[in-house]
Amino acid sequence: MRESKKENQPLLANEAPPEVERMGLTWLIGAAIATIILWQVPAGNYILYPFTILATWFHEMGHGLMALILGGNFQQLLIFSNGSGVAYYSYNDGLLLGSLSRAVVAAAGPMGPPIAGAALILASRNFKTASWSLKILGGFLLLSTVIWVRSLFGLVAIPLLGLIILGTGLKAPRWLQGFAVQFLGVQACVSTYHQLDYLFSYSAGPLGLSDTAQIQQQLLLPYWFWGTLMAIASLIILVQSLRLAYRAS
Repeated sequence: MRESKKENQPLLANEAPPEVERMGLTWLIGAAIATIILWQVPAGNYILYPFTILATWFHEMGHGLMALILGGNFQQLLIFSNGSGVAYYSYNDGLLLGSLSRAVVAAAGPMGPPIAGAALILASRNFKTASWSLKILGGFLLLSTVIWVRSLFGLVAIPLLGLIILGTGLKAPRWLQGFAVQFLGVQACVSTYHQLDYLFSYSAGPLGLSDTAQIQQQLLLPYWFWGTLMAIASLIILVQSLRLAYRAS
């Protein structure tokens, strides 16, 4: 007679116990809150510096890739040591839908980090997808360096981040891969609140108009309206991705 499996069967050595997963959600929410606080103090910028660079990469890649999707050109990406960046793209009269598409390209920058973060958090529901998401992200960081990154700092920082993330996806234990994906996802989502002053600014300094001001130019409603909308959308994306990732099977 075949014996049925017991529910309290011991876990394999490389498996994380359920208790760690439940505690992980609480810890990650705490990390998100701590991150927002750390952004407000000078010392916090040093602690979270690598995540600032990664969030900038998500932001600028959002602009460039959306321009490509809608028929424009993504020319180059510059990332600087102060955490700022700029994506150079052109429309060449090939951008679909005119003003609406230009507004979408402008919005794709601020919304790039929370969307990428949500994708990473959702990928953490499964060890296999968590591992693959790290490999894909690390590989795409390296690929973007070859194709688009042209600043000296970016040519050092972006491939270094790519190698670390790729190495985690290839060599780290499964539970660490899952945690890394979740942590990177939360950091990307909450990075929106690090740039709140930018979302509610009309000018981007020497670079010209801010993203929200560019949306105002195309869709008429004031830049602060679009900044508010994207801030709320980022919070909803974070909460919903966490809720779906930790939903009981």
